Amino acid sequence: MGTITLIAAAASGLMAGLFFAFSTAVMPGLADLPAADARAAMRRINVRIQNPVFLLVFAGNVILCGIEVFQGRIAGGLLYLVGSFLLTMVVNVPMNNRLERTDDAYWPEYLRRWTIWNHVRGIACLASTITLLLGL
Repeated sequence: MGTITLIAAAASGLMAGLFFAFSTAVMPGLADLPAADARAAMRRINVRIQNPVFLLVFAGNVILCGIEVFQGRIAGGLLYLVGSFLLTMVVNVPMNNRLERTDDAYWPEYLRRWTIWNHVRGIACLASTITLLLGL
């Protein structure tokens, strides 16, 4: 196994862990709060997560998984590219943007939909990690 594959698998694993933490702790914790407080907290999280370390792992792995696809580890690379990055850009980020623009009435729908798609991202990242380590 090459260095790029190992780093891509590790980055996919880190993202799987992040999504797992959100699905099992952060979002259920926010669900226990009044909508105004939960929405305010999630809005802060959405700002704070855009930091250099997160962006290096999240976006940097796009490059690594792209290389993996071209080197024949198509399943592992595409699971991350589509199941994590593309899904985030097409589904979760637009919901985050809407959360910024709307009032607290949107929170229950946001919480439900965002969390469902977050589960999908987590599963995709875990699957990416495993398939990359298996050389697929």
